[in-house]
Amino acid sequence: MKYRGAVVEQWTRREDERLLTGRGRYVADIKVPGCLDAAFVRSKFAHGVLRGVDCVAARDVPGVVGAWSAADLPDLPPVPHTLLARLSTEDAVAGREWPALVKDRVRYPGEALAVVLGEDRYRAEDGVAEVAVTVEPLPAVVTPSAASEDSVTLFDGLSNIALRGEAGQPIDSSVWRDAAAVVEARYRQQLLMPSPMECRTILAVPEGDRLTVWSGHQMPHRLRRELAALLGWSTDRIRVVVPDTGGAFGSKSAAFPEFVVVAYLAVKLGRPVRWIEDRLESMLVATRGRGQDQTVHLAADAEGRLLAYELKIDADVGAYPHLGVGLPMQTAWMATGAYTTPHVHATLSSVLTNTIVTYPYRGAGRPEAAIAIERTMDLLARRLGIDPVEMRRRNFIQPEDFPYETPTGRRYDSGNYEAALDCALKTIGYEEWRAEQARRRNDPDALPLGIGVSCYVERSGGETGGLHEFGSLEAREDGTVIARCGAAPSGQGHETVFPALVAKSLGIPEAQVRLAEGDTDEQPEGLGSFASRSAQVAGAMFQHAATLLIEEARKRAAELWELPVDEVKWADGAVHAASHSSLAASLAELVHATGPLRVDDRFEAGMAFPFGTHVAVAEVDPELGSVRVLQLVAVDDCGVVLNPTVVHGQAFGSAVQGIGQALYEGMTFGDDGVPHLSGGFLDYLMPTAAEIPPIEIKDTCTPSPSTPLGAKGAGESGCIGTPAAIVNAVADALQIADPNLLQMPLTPDTVWRAARAPKYEEGVR
Repeated sequence: MKYRGAVVEQWTRREDERLLTGRGRYVADIKVPGCLDAAFVRSKFAHGVLRGVDCVAARDVPGVVGAWSAADLPDLPPVPHTLLARLSTEDAVAGREWPALVKDRVRYPGEALAVVLGEDRYRAEDGVAEVAVTVEPLPAVVTPSAASEDSVTLFDGLSNIALRGEAGQPIDSSVWRDAAAVVEARYRQQLLMPSPMECRTILAVPEGDRLTVWSGHQMPHRLRRELAALLGWSTDRIRVVVPDTGGAFGSKSAAFPEFVVVAYLAVKLGRPVRWIEDRLESMLVATRGRGQDQTVHLAADAEGRLLAYELKIDADVGAYPHLGVGLPMQTAWMATGAYTTPHVHATLSSVLTNTIVTYPYRGAGRPEAAIAIERTMDLLARRLGIDPVEMRRRNFIQPEDFPYETPTGRRYDSGNYEAALDCALKTIGYEEWRAEQARRRNDPDALPLGIGVSCYVERSGGETGGLHEFGSLEAREDGTVIARCGAAPSGQGHETVFPALVAKSLGIPEAQVRLAEGDTDEQPEGLGSFASRSAQVAGAMFQHAATLLIEEARKRAAELWELPVDEVKWADGAVHAASHSSLAASLAELVHATGPLRVDDRFEAGMAFPFGTHVAVAEVDPELGSVRVLQLVAVDDCGVVLNPTVVHGQAFGSAVQGIGQALYEGMTFGDDGVPHLSGGFLDYLMPTAAEIPPIEIKDTCTPSPSTPLGAKGAGESGCIGTPAAIVNAVADALQIADPNLLQMPLTPDTVWRAARAPKYEEGVR
């Protein structure tokens, strides 16, 4: 409960009271008798030949139960790989095994060389300190541009380029030659850390011939399937349970090396084993997001109508291609953004580097696409002397053109891009800020001010072949309805949104609906929570299941009352006989009379394409290189909104992460390839409450025809729309001629140097 004076109100979300009063239950809170804690010996080198690992001294440390290197565990299975729907990655993985513990060669800093199990984490860490390791260093490559040269290769006899791909068709040279304006730019999308509040976790508990695995995981059924395959077991011998989870942002949906080791040792020893990743460990070896070097060309006619767009991507996928090698295809597929561009060609090289694996992070390929096209739209607008807003208006896909087939193979479901733009401009006061900008440009003592616009389109729900979800509804004698699904929560508000949806569909009070998710015994099949799919896919599944439950209830009532089914109606959570007013039964009464009532099904939705416009106003101090965002407006369209409070929270939090990418966050490396992280978050900056500018969240509503709810994904909008808006605002303030000078994050040093570079022609925005 929350208190306002003497008035007691319910929490906005069901889960809030439990989580905010310290009654959440996370993996680290689970008490299991005889549990051992795992700690890993990690490489201090980014690249090197492993000459030896000696665990003998570690085994003599009091409280240490065992210590093992790869040589001690010859049957330890390797890390499984993920196939991206629409893209085979078998060839990328062939010959590039990812060992759970290093066998012969270190390929990223922090890679696990050995594992120590102790009676608690402290004793395990004491054991780690006694393990003797010998590594012969090798040169390291940490950017895709450097690694693609293959002067240093991660796997002998194999190129660092693990995958090549393309979307669209090659563009004839005559298109570029005949265009009124062609602009070129190079952008670096820096490596980012997802940094959820709770790091990765796993607890493996042997129970007879079964293994129960507790993990803060986004895809419990996938984890069950992968662990079963690694152990050579049937899936029914493994149960995966997801308790409360402190955030994920895409980073918790795989079987990581540490997970493989923990599950293997739990089975081998017949004892529970737990690994709780600490923060410094997470910063060193948890997955990264983004990491692209991009080259773009954009052409238009004299009126600013787009003619052609070319995007070349060199993507950093980390040391092993197992998880993210095909992920950058999302950038290629979404290259066109919100615009009608006749000719589009995006090419991709997924390149191995001596960094931890790149994996989905909030937006997963779509921020990279939006930043590239939106920064380049501003560049082209300046070249032609056209206001950047007008430049976008002239090229928007129009509402009547949907569904729209893009040259890169996407089929946009619905959209009204100009409505989102108009709402954003009105909300921020675009003309007033332009007037203030003009005033400052005539005042030598005023700080430069810029306005940045970013219009984005993204994909939600997942790819073809992964747009379905499993679930069930079960009515019980006490009147409760158990809603089960294959999703797994990590902060999205499922506990509030899904029961409310089921209750509305059935016409019963929300308090009667209980959600059961994140447990493979409760729900035998499922996909999970990723790609902003909760409402769009799992929500549609629940509405579908409610329809099935109602149909089954009508059939049962008809049999009970010996009436035709069409004479039995459903209203307000009960069955009624249309011709006999005295015949009626609630769900509880019907179950009491006819037995257990449960419906299970698999429901498939369509792909959806949320969109929006973000506008930022930024003030720049050229002498200090500092950027102050004065105002940020985010207008997003995720179709039909199921819970405005939850959607607002998702949009706000995502926008803050977008601010982080634009201004603060980014991995930096030494010459040896080891990241600069000795000071933790002092070395990797993130926006705190003190750095967050005024953010106004608005929305428009263009329902999706691809799902019965009309809902589209809402969780990733800010990461996609906000960064380009801020960078465009800074570029507008500084009026720089060379866009390559402004690479994210816009650190004071970067901005200070850009402020001293040549400006574009005075008077042209």
